[in-house]
Amino acid sequence: MEKFIVEGGHTLKGSITPSGNKNAVLPILAATLLTDAKITLYNIPRIKDVEVMVSLLESIGSSVVWTNDSTLEVETGLPSENNISINEEYASEIRASILLAGPLLARGKSVHFPPPGGDVIGMRRLDTHFYAFEALGAGINTDSHGFLIEANKLKGTTLFLDEPSVTATENAIMASIFAAGSTSIKNAASEPHVQDLIGFLNNLGACISGSESNILEIKCTRELAGGSWKVIGDHIEVGSFISLAAVTGSEIVIKDAGSCHLNMIRYYFSKLGVKIIVDGNDVLVPGKQKLVIKSDHFGEIPTIYDGPWPGFPTDLTSIAVVTATQAQGTVLIFEKMYNGRLFFVDKLASMGARTILCDPHRVVVVGPSKLRAANLVSPDIRAGMALLIASLCAEGESVIYNIGQIDRGYLKLEERLKKIGAHVERAKDK
Repeated sequence: MEKFIVEGGHTLKGSITPSGNKNAVLPILAATLLTDAKITLYNIPRIKDVEVMVSLLESIGSSVVWTNDSTLEVETGLPSENNISINEEYASEIRASILLAGPLLARGKSVHFPPPGGDVIGMRRLDTHFYAFEALGAGINTDSHGFLIEANKLKGTTLFLDEPSVTATENAIMASIFAAGSTSIKNAASEPHVQDLIGFLNNLGACISGSESNILEIKCTRELAGGSWKVIGDHIEVGSFISLAAVTGSEIVIKDAGSCHLNMIRYYFSKLGVKIIVDGNDVLVPGKQKLVIKSDHFGEIPTIYDGPWPGFPTDLTSIAVVTATQAQGTVLIFEKMYNGRLFFVDKLASMGARTILCDPHRVVVVGPSKLRAANLVSPDIRAGMALLIASLCAEGESVIYNIGQIDRGYLKLEERLKKIGAHVERAKDK
């Protein structure tokens, strides 16, 4: 086990570049199972969740080689038998293990899955995945040990998803690639990482349209070729760095920020008083900003809430809470998607933040608060990053434990932050 030792209260300066989008890399890695040809992937963050997905692919026969710290070469080698069991140890570590189901079904394999792992941020149902698979012709059997998805001959159909789930949309796309006829997916997710998966598959020869909308059309493809693909940058990292600059009063340039994906992120940060300057594909956060929350018309308390794309990303809700602690005024932050995401707020309160947790989904933040150092535990990836941002803003030395959670989503974070002046050290937790 490792920990971060963080000395807060320092102004940062310089430029930082987001790493490859974790939530794009994981489904793209799963999608390599759709072809036996060689795939080369660039801009891959070598983080824990990616390493686990690589191990899952290797456990069912794929050859995966790191040719450098950010490039992977993948060749699929599926076993001849039709029934595949997913490794329980690896599956328990990441939620994205479920993404292997779609491509394996498309290749005619029946799959036994143990329950997937991932962040404990509330109920994360799999019903939408199962509905999509059944509608395409697969059979589903569940028990306390997991679930068996049986690959019958899949046929294209019209799917109306009961929720715009990102991973269910990705699974439905991959399962539909070789399904006879055509498939229409309505109420589909359209997050940047879903768009990147679609771009990757089309690059290999798939025929998928509507990637920026919530209606996808997929025509049956006989086979996919090999090829190469550069994964997009992580807009969640961009939002994290915007918050870090704002709360520490620092001037930071975020290079290759993917400004086309930042509209709602910029809008909600502006409600917290954060000025952001877009310069082509880069983003500048000016230093020494006085953050003032913008009230709604007639002086009403504003609300920040997450939602499916192009709404504000749920993965930035924790980051928004920390940002709000340093802004003058009152704001309601409404986490609509997960009922456990806000349970880290008590840790901010221990640092001096003025917050009222109304229920599992809503927190009122009154700022600005002078944060003080504390001993903290990272409960999940995004809350861990939020606590690190708070620690860099606070006066004194904080210690953050369980940073393996942060490592799951952020590449070599302390090394990158130290280059712009952050005082963060990684140490063994005795």
